[in-house]
Amino acid sequence: MSEKQLTLPVVGMTCANCVAAVERNSKKVEGVTAANVNYASEKVTIVYDPALVKPQELTANVIARIERAGYQVPTAELDLALLGMTCTNCAANIERALNKVDGVLDATVNYANEKASIRYATGAVTQMDLVAAVRKAGYDVVETAVSDQPEDAEAAARAAEVRHQWTRLIVGAVFALPLFLFSMSRDFGLLGEWADAIWVNWLFWALATPVQFYVGWDYYVGGYKSLRNGSANMDVLVAMGSSVAYFYSIAVLIALTFGSHVLGHHVYFETSAVIITLIVLGKLLEARAKGRTSEAIKKLIGLQAKTARVVRSGAEMDIPIAEVVRGDVVIVRPGEKVPVDGVVVDGRSTLDESMITGESLPVEKKVGDAVIGATINKQGLLKFEATKVGKETALAQIIKLVEQAQGSKAPIQRVVDQVAAYFVPFVIGTAVLTFVIWLLSGAGFVPALIRLTAVLVIACPCAMGLATPTSIMVGVGKGAEHGILFKNSAALEQAHKITAVVLDKTGTITRGEPAVTDMVIANHAQQTPSDDWLRLAASAERGSEHPLGEAIVHAANEKGLALSEPAAFENIAGHGIRAQVDGHDVLLGNLRLMQREQIHLNGLEAKASDLQAQARTAMWLAVDGQASALIGVADTIKDGSKEAVKRLHDLGLTVVMMTGDNEATAQAIAQEVGIDRLFAEVLPGDKAGYVKQLQDEGYVVAMVGDGINDAPALAQANVGMAIGTGTDVAMETADVTLMRGDLRSVPQAIKLSKSTMRNIKENLGWAFGYNTLLIPIAAGILAPFAWAPGFLRELHPILAAGAMAFSSISVVSNALRLRGLKL
Repeated sequence: MSEKQLTLPVVGMTCANCVAAVERNSKKVEGVTAANVNYASEKVTIVYDPALVKPQELTANVIARIERAGYQVPTAELDLALLGMTCTNCAANIERALNKVDGVLDATVNYANEKASIRYATGAVTQMDLVAAVRKAGYDVVETAVSDQPEDAEAAARAAEVRHQWTRLIVGAVFALPLFLFSMSRDFGLLGEWADAIWVNWLFWALATPVQFYVGWDYYVGGYKSLRNGSANMDVLVAMGSSVAYFYSIAVLIALTFGSHVLGHHVYFETSAVIITLIVLGKLLEARAKGRTSEAIKKLIGLQAKTARVVRSGAEMDIPIAEVVRGDVVIVRPGEKVPVDGVVVDGRSTLDESMITGESLPVEKKVGDAVIGATINKQGLLKFEATKVGKETALAQIIKLVEQAQGSKAPIQRVVDQVAAYFVPFVIGTAVLTFVIWLLSGAGFVPALIRLTAVLVIACPCAMGLATPTSIMVGVGKGAEHGILFKNSAALEQAHKITAVVLDKTGTITRGEPAVTDMVIANHAQQTPSDDWLRLAASAERGSEHPLGEAIVHAANEKGLALSEPAAFENIAGHGIRAQVDGHDVLLGNLRLMQREQIHLNGLEAKASDLQAQARTAMWLAVDGQASALIGVADTIKDGSKEAVKRLHDLGLTVVMMTGDNEATAQAIAQEVGIDRLFAEVLPGDKAGYVKQLQDEGYVVAMVGDGINDAPALAQANVGMAIGTGTDVAMETADVTLMRGDLRSVPQAIKLSKSTMRNIKENLGWAFGYNTLLIPIAAGILAPFAWAPGFLRELHPILAAGAMAFSSISVVSNALRLRGLKL
């Protein structure tokens, strides 16, 4: 095989040495015979032997080598809406075709939502190259590139596909129904001797032919494309099964016309016609049911406002939402939707954010507060400055995350795909073997042929292909409705295995808005008013962003104390702060800070223990080397935290609290909420280590944190859950994003995962059980047993086709049951 070339853009080269480094590292990849860098165009051309390495592996390995050398190869992601797939083998064909394209790093195709998700090296491959690869494989792509609303183009294409199925079904029914009734009536002797005339058989042929070659044409085309791609799909089975009945009947008809009965006297045109019509009916019902699995996305898209009222050049004007730019001042009247994300600059109101966060209570908004696009203004007039527009908005990010999760492959699906790849060849082999066995047993040619046809049409690879992705789509969509966003289907699958949940205290169990509750002054400092000590502490904390520090500053501001500007501010991680205030050396933090700095505690230890026993955090204030005061700060427990912990216990999970607070304070909160295990006085950098400790003990751990400060612990956990409210949540930082900021979302997410996985197992059990049971029945395994019902001993291909159509519908319908799940 001749050598091929791959050209990749490279970012970060600054000199000739960089060129040499890129070339040298690229040549180290197996299969690469040459690498040439053009410094001017910043591209590397790789020459490789396709017999030694696949394009997908080559691209990934070269990029890894280049990035290891300190340079970057830009990559991008693209979703393509697909047309023409009829079963999971079609999805596998497209996946293989896309992964063979030079420059593609990874391509996955989801049969349930009919989309391809592709990650590729920009500059090495274009969108048109990817579309061409799909079309070369025999399928099509929804043209959305020129549409302002790609989802509209996709919806139109899907609707056209359903209309096409409807047309096929109507044509099939018009011809197949009278053919079936006429044929059955003749078989039961209801029509008299005239019905046995040759012209009646020719009439049957005339009724069956439009069904075979108009209604069934898609199966011939799909089967041909599948075989051309080196695999076999459902279309092959349908085309083979119906063609056997149809063309055998033509042979009988021609023989009878010339007066020969060598092939018998019975034609089976009604069998081929009804098989095709029933399968088209099944496909139509399946398409409509599959459309309902993506209703969550449609609802999210429907939340978007169409227009926005902005102020430009001093005048108000209504413009399409796509024309809003950052910095625009947007006006929202009562009852209107907030069009984009922004910050309030004028007015006061309450917003209904339930459609985004799942929070049922309206949220008050005032100047300086953030607003989220698609939420509804309930009361007053609001003016806000647009900060995020288009694809940057929270709603757009949610839609993107849900689409990615629905389109991703769960680990369990990859096993199913491997089985499905061999399923159709196995069925064809079984059908041929069935025919041979019945023929050799002396049953006769026609009975053996009927058995072969029944085996071909009863097999259902679609049910196996739909079992996992339909449940994933509905489960992910159900989560989105409740403000629970799964990053991918692997996260949804993994969450059902969780055995321990680690909760960060501040902002997760508690509100994260502590307030000063106590001031305890040391004996030697009693002559100085307590407000003076509070002023010193608050002045020192002016440079801090810690919630405890903010609480002290807030308390001083409420008392109207004049704060000084701190000098030489230093944040001591996990301990507290140091600052110079009005010439004094001020330390403010925990007991570890006092011990580290060898501060004299002046008998305040007992008072600190009393505060901690009351679930207060004792902040030590030392001025000029002497402990002068204790500031008690308390953080209130969030509504729903106790209920959430109880629900987690009801699910059989161990609940762990992790905090930087001292043992006594943390223990008081843990007891109030019902925590099983406690890790107190944990430094920020040690959180991941405690998660690892639990994993070493055999737990499957979920870590719940704010998604920003807890990033290492979230990454270490088996499932990381970021909790926050609205735009405060960093959606890309965790496996699961909980938009509502309510701890009750955690047991809801785990319950949803467990229910979804149970639903998937039901679907797989049905799909595999159906095929395992009915293929042998179609082959005639029950024929020798008199106790078995006659319709099972002699399973007619028409009944087989009906069963096959019902199989896929039942899987999708079972997945849709998840929509009614009570979380």
